[in-house]
Amino acid sequence: MKNIILTGFMGTGKSVVGRQLARELNTPFIDTDDLIEKEAGKSIAQIFACHGEGYFRKLESKAIDDVSSKTNMVIATGGGAIVNPKNLEALKKTGIVICLTASIDAILSRVGSGDERPLLSAADKKGAISNLLKTREPFYQKADFIIDTTTKTVGEVVKEIKKIVR
Repeated sequence: MKNIILTGFMGTGKSVVGRQLARELNTPFIDTDDLIEKEAGKSIAQIFACHGEGYFRKLESKAIDDVSSKTNMVIATGGGAIVNPKNLEALKKTGIVICLTASIDAILSRVGSGDERPLLSAADKKGAISNLLKTREPFYQKADFIIDTTTKTVGEVVKEIKKIVR
């Protein structure tokens, strides 16, 4: 089986959907953010605070290279991972890339205070989400499939992905 890669903006359900999908397919689940935190020995927020976004993106690319060398996994990437064309290329070599999307209001309600999310440190979280989405939208469009999770349950999204990959 090829990898199933879930990408998209924060709060669209990549990790929760990925875990459920992996359980149902009886295959490993990998979250690249978890790999990065383990490698760095720090949370994503701490990495951003101590070393900046550029350093984080280098760790992210390394994690993507690592997971892209394997198959038969469900992989969730960070929201900005496929902005780097090399990351997207690596992921597509061994998998199908599915972008999860959601409305700004749904994202805002799902991320809560956003305190652990370095790119949402602005006072105007809705504006920050809107600006980041505008920047990333052209990259998200390069996914093989796009699923809007705004009004769907985790189970509904998993079922839709299973139809795509079969």
